[in-house]
Amino acid sequence: MFASITPQIWDAILLGLGQTLAMVGISGVASVLLGFPLGVLLFSLARRGPSGRLVNLLVGFLVNVVRSFPYAVLMVWLLPFTKAIVQTTFGPVAASVSLTVAAIPFFARLVERALIDLPAGKTDAALAMGSSPWQLVTKVWLPEALPTLVSAVTTTLVTLVGYSAMAGIIGGGGLGRLAYNYGYQRFMPEVMLATIIILIVLVQAIQFIGDAIAKAVDHR
Repeated sequence: MFASITPQIWDAILLGLGQTLAMVGISGVASVLLGFPLGVLLFSLARRGPSGRLVNLLVGFLVNVVRSFPYAVLMVWLLPFTKAIVQTTFGPVAASVSLTVAAIPFFARLVERALIDLPAGKTDAALAMGSSPWQLVTKVWLPEALPTLVSAVTTTLVTLVGYSAMAGIIGGGGLGRLAYNYGYQRFMPEVMLATIIILIVLVQAIQFIGDAIAKAVDHR
């Protein structure tokens, strides 16, 4: 079946793969950098008495509001914001804006869950020894939750691969756009199949690498 795909289309597939990797890479890094502090904030606020829990509820409500948007709706709704940030609504960089906004609350909740699952005694012991909030995060929470956090990053990246295919349809480029233009509009099922196989391999590779890293950093 793939013999009917011309060299020009293979070049377009490779370009689409590069654009997909760019979208996932940019939004993945941004989501981790912004989502991790948000997850830590959600977890720490819940431990700070009634006032902290109230702020936790407010922040958590905003996080859940963003998470409740279907990505296709969120992506379109954020087009003016994307235009203001990167001066365009087309291309992988523009698509990375909506991907990041969608992934930040998703990853933050995974971080919060990872910290909740930590033994409370270790946190209490660190506080009893006079650890500062920064030391608590970097010396206790991060090392203890690292395997789970690596798994959270892996899950987020896999989710972003799926989102990137949708983002491609409205101008983000990537394999999603290619599958729509050639596989659907031009009735070329072989191109659709090729993009699906590449996406499956990409997801499997991310999961395999993520699982290997999580196992390597697990000191338990």
